[in-house]
Amino acid sequence: MINARDMLDLTPLARATPGRVEWIVAAAPVPYPAALAAMESRAAAIADGVAPEQIWLLEHPPLYTSGTSAKPDDLRDPRFPVFETGRGGQLTYHGPGQRVAYAMLNLKQRRPDVRAYVAGLEQWIIGALARFDIVGERREDRVGVWVARPDKGADHEDKIAAIGVRLRRWVSLHGIAINVAPDLAHFSGIVPCGVADPRYGVTSLRDLGVTATMADVDDALRRSFAEVFGPSQPVPRMDAMS
Repeated sequence: MINARDMLDLTPLARATPGRVEWIVAAAPVPYPAALAAMESRAAAIADGVAPEQIWLLEHPPLYTSGTSAKPDDLRDPRFPVFETGRGGQLTYHGPGQRVAYAMLNLKQRRPDVRAYVAGLEQWIIGALARFDIVGERREDRVGVWVARPDKGADHEDKIAAIGVRLRRWVSLHGIAINVAPDLAHFSGIVPCGVADPRYGVTSLRDLGVTATMADVDDALRRSFAEVFGPSQPVPRMDAMS
């Protein structure tokens, strides 16, 4: 299947001149309001030229987030807190066992092209999954990364990673979420990303039979990030982003 985003030239997403991209790994689950405030503060500092770009790797406690295209009927069971957010997309779940990567990148210094940036995020995920022998794929009509599931039936696919972005002064906010080993039953409280077709479900590395730690996934993300967005700094571990 040919996808238009597969044909985008992603090379300009790397900085024209070397720059710092800090990586932060949260050691404990981060409440969503605290994460949003910290992310917005850092993005503003990046736009003002007083802080380097940053990738923030974390987990959230169980919660749902509502994007700008969310529909009320897609919230089936509000068993967890629901947070409205300025990112694109619809309803999604975050929780333990899911690696969230918030990307605060200055697209003015890379490539001010939203479509290319989303395709770059998809390629970042696809490259990381490939290191676990998982074939992640794009879909023209469904943002995110998908895995074919012929074991479930013809044309069945499961979403393994979600993408939601927002740009402010050409600095990106929000990012990606990869299902490593979350409780997949928690997704049943919503129509994930508005996709209600029964052929399309949700999966994780563990559900696909891959045993991987968060550290394994983080290493794969670092390596794949360099292939799409260029080199970055080593990852320090801390409890919160500064």
